[in-house]
Amino acid sequence: MLSWHVGRRDAQTAYPFMHDLAARLSSRVQLTTDGLHAYLEATDAAFGTDIDYARLIKVYGSDPNAERRYAPPVCIETKVQVVVGEPAIEHISTSYIERQNLQMRMSMRRFTRLTNGHSKKVENHEHALALHYVHYNFARAQRALGGTPAMAAGLANRVWAVEDIIGLLDAAEKKAA
Repeated sequence: MLSWHVGRRDAQTAYPFMHDLAARLSSRVQLTTDGLHAYLEATDAAFGTDIDYARLIKVYGSDPNAERRYAPPVCIETKVQVVVGEPAIEHISTSYIERQNLQMRMSMRRFTRLTNGHSKKVENHEHALALHYVHYNFARAQRALGGTPAMAAGLANRVWAVEDIIGLLDAAEKKAA
């Protein structure tokens, strides 16, 4: 996960998120966002024309056959909108981030839907996310990558142990003191 930002789905969150993402990239990339309008202006402000950018807009409706008390909306149509550059049509997808969202929901109780396990304070929520992403990127080996995402990106040369993550916290405490 290259970048994340805690906030609402609005322009005030989209702008710092897209600028942070742009600052972490060293070359032109292809980006797909969902249909949130705030991403259009935020992406333009952060990347300009130095990106291949498309939106995948999903149209949702209710499932008339749903018999459960809580029935999530069903995607009934998708629309692709090329915004800037030349994104490869076959790679326009939000599947990777949706899979990451599922990974988060499965890994942290605070993201489980319809429970009271949510964060009571935004600071605790941010800290839980930071720990999750450090673990995901540095300590969770993935067979397809032959190691961790950090190893695949050249940021680590081994799978980190929990002690390595705790060492980061200890180092941050010493630096703050």
